[in-house]
Amino acid sequence: MNERSEPTTGPVEPPAQGDRTDSATETFVAHRNLLFTVAYEMLGSAADAEDVLQETWLRWMKIDLGQVRDRRAYLVRITTRRSLDRLRTMRRRKEVYVGPWLPEPLLTTPDVAEDVELAESVSMALMLVLETLSPTERAVFVLREVFDVGYEEIAAAVGKSPVTVRQIAHRARRHVDARRPREAVSPSEARAALESFQRALDTRNLQGLLDVLAPDVVLISDGGGIKQAAPRPVIGAGKVARMIVDGLGKAGIALTGEATVVNGNPALLLRVDGEIDGVIAVRVEDARITGLYYVRNPRKLTRIAIENPLTLK
Repeated sequence: MNERSEPTTGPVEPPAQGDRTDSATETFVAHRNLLFTVAYEMLGSAADAEDVLQETWLRWMKIDLGQVRDRRAYLVRITTRRSLDRLRTMRRRKEVYVGPWLPEPLLTTPDVAEDVELAESVSMALMLVLETLSPTERAVFVLREVFDVGYEEIAAAVGKSPVTVRQIAHRARRHVDARRPREAVSPSEARAALESFQRALDTRNLQGLLDVLAPDVVLISDGGGIKQAAPRPVIGAGKVARMIVDGLGKAGIALTGEATVVNGNPALLLRVDGEIDGVIAVRVEDARITGLYYVRNPRKLTRIAIENPLTLK
């Protein structure tokens, strides 16, 4: 794949080196939030997304800007290719990861929650569905369905023909649609379910948990081998509720929950003795919680103290 294949605008007077560097830097900074969002949605890891941005920056500074017609599209192309390389590496890491793997939660700015399309695309529920796609399928789905990139540009980014990209997009869309929530839930509905869950959690109320959890609820906890977590998903309201109540009772800890917004959606920040213990994100359908995603791995909790700006533009 040749990143220098971007169509040109014709002969361009080459800028002085200093002007060229300033122009390249200005362009990169202007699109940095977009590039981070693309990389994060493809990888589910803020740390890896930042590494991809660094690689994109280094590659971008070597580009002859006079040959680039659409700088934004070109930067997205570089970011996509670097993300694909990183995805393949991450797959090998996940094979030896201790316990279930969850995406890295991000404390997001208020505008992310206000953008329904963006909030859904970075929700824990959808990010987990994207984990079931192949690297190329994920790249095509994210670029097409989330960022509305044209098939020709996606083809250039992933090294496939436009016809093949259309086929991949159709297959990935069908796969995701079969696994994503049936309908979007408003932030107020999600908050109401989460508040009921928090009340039951605070009072160790087993019946309260059973009332807010869907019968087939799934709890996935990620400790990464550093913090204790269930070694595999726990399925069923009874099992999940009893595990939570029994676990809190045995531990005898003072656990407190604080409402927050993670990945553009309502979530709980849990603390033990004032120290951050983890983040719980939820999937809500028909006013009940169908998915609980509990991230305890401290290496994945570094982006919940400062708001992270995400964007589709």
